[in-house]
Amino acid sequence: MNQQNLRDLLQSLQAGNLDIDAAISSLRHLQGESLPSAQLDHHRCLRTGIPEAVFGESKTDLQIIEILTAQLKQPQPVLATRISAEKAETVCVALPELTWHREAGMLTGNDQHIPSRNKNITAVLVTAGTSDKPVAEEARVTLKSLGWNSSSIYDSGVAGLHRILAHQQALQEAKVIIVVAGMEGALPSVVAGMTPAPVIGIPTSVGYGTGKGGFSALLGMLNTCAPGLAVVNIDNGFGGACMASAILRNSE
Repeated sequence: MNQQNLRDLLQSLQAGNLDIDAAISSLRHLQGESLPSAQLDHHRCLRTGIPEAVFGESKTDLQIIEILTAQLKQPQPVLATRISAEKAETVCVALPELTWHREAGMLTGNDQHIPSRNKNITAVLVTAGTSDKPVAEEARVTLKSLGWNSSSIYDSGVAGLHRILAHQQALQEAKVIIVVAGMEGALPSVVAGMTPAPVIGIPTSVGYGTGKGGFSALLGMLNTCAPGLAVVNIDNGFGGACMASAILRNSE
């Protein structure tokens, strides 16, 4: 439940369109809900503006189904990350109201509860290479589920610097920019030197040799000399999008 849902509920109660018992029923699971496989935090969206997301990588099909079944009953968007194609197939048979985002590796649902945002406020997603796109797509789908529009500038790494320079106007006008890069992780520093917008760097595990696993990209971004650049964990598209959402809420 988000602030608007709670406001609507209380206004209905005040207007006499809802009785006290119905209001109590709606609020019964506001704080949380105990399941055999998880303790759900339905109150998180009200506290933080971001609903609880399900990290599906180490969960079984049945655990994911159990959790998402409960979440779909709540008036807020549903997000599950790191969902393999095999798990998605099984889960979507049980819960056909969910949407499978193959490249992002995500399941989403309850689109009717996506908050209404200022459509003129748009995040910009930038990737260094095509191999970084799955992480960027995780960020894009997350932003969409949180109500934000985004535009994409993909495959614009520093090996062909003209590619990112061609988008200077879009970078100058952005409210927030997410830059996803592996290898040496140089692109976020370049972008942060081109824009007044806050830049969120997401290092990816794309690379080989000393870059394998994303540690070189992470350290490169952390050691940037470009001001206005913050960094999240390796391959953490969801976390980068949540940080961008927090920044955009202030812009709104």
